[in-house]
Amino acid sequence: MKKNVIVSLADSNYFELLNELIDSIKSFEKSKDIAICILDAGLSNEQRTILSKKVDEIKSAEWDIEVPAFKVKGKEWLKSQVSRAFLPKYFPDYQKFLWIDCDAWVGDWNAIELYFKACENGKLGITQTFTPGYKDMSKVNWIFGQIAIIKSQNFKHAIKSKIGIDKARKLAFAPHINIGAFSLEKDSVGWITWQKNLEETLKSGNIFGSEQLAINMSVYINHLETEFLPHNCNWLVSNLLPKFNEKERKFVEPYLPNHNIGIIHLASGIWDGDKDMRVHKEIKIDIKTIENKTLSKSLRFGR
Repeated sequence: MKKNVIVSLADSNYFELLNELIDSIKSFEKSKDIAICILDAGLSNEQRTILSKKVDEIKSAEWDIEVPAFKVKGKEWLKSQVSRAFLPKYFPDYQKFLWIDCDAWVGDWNAIELYFKACENGKLGITQTFTPGYKDMSKVNWIFGQIAIIKSQNFKHAIKSKIGIDKARKLAFAPHINIGAFSLEKDSVGWITWQKNLEETLKSGNIFGSEQLAINMSVYINHLETEFLPHNCNWLVSNLLPKFNEKERKFVEPYLPNHNIGIIHLASGIWDGDKDMRVHKEIKIDIKTIENKTLSKSLRFGR
């Protein structure tokens, strides 16, 4: 019986991305020791059939915390904002869980091993959203003189979710944590802490982003013990483009020593005009190589 599992979720619109994520995982020999499980938030029967031949289990995602119907408005994929905080309920036979968003893919297996190592002893394994080369960590609107309105992602979501000004201030300039990849053990207290915060953020705030705010609260307010992994374990390409190592055929960090990128995450998309690479797989962009050349490449797996 496999003890460790990688879990993701998609609806029919993101099926191709999910399929590519699974293929990227299975491209590594060591993946044979890891289970792959999928939460279905609106896949077609045909898509489920295709996936069932590649993965260990598929379960239908649920609204594990009650959400008003007017907030959902037919967007069943928003279940990802809730159900990922309840993974042991869906897949109780596994001991260590690694979540990867379906708009991400695995480029180096070392990241997978780090996530499973990071969550030992009940800790949360996760990545903060910053790395050398980031130029803006938080945004402010300057009114006059030294007075400004804070526009950081954590603070904005905290205020909208009405979790209280004291909590919002604690989160205002804390390094943002992206929930697109994380690891937790089955019996970690982290699940309960996260779920309680998620119940609070869902009361007044938007569904989208609620789970991310809740995990930031768990780390920075409730002091959930956390193993912070390097940014190449969840590289947000919309914030900083990678470089490409032609010899190794791998995407790497853009600055020395150019470590391999373990998980490439297309969150927020890569845009060519009004077309998003996540939807339009033919889109390519200019990527610099470590050999000081420029290539026209896609950032999707296998392209």
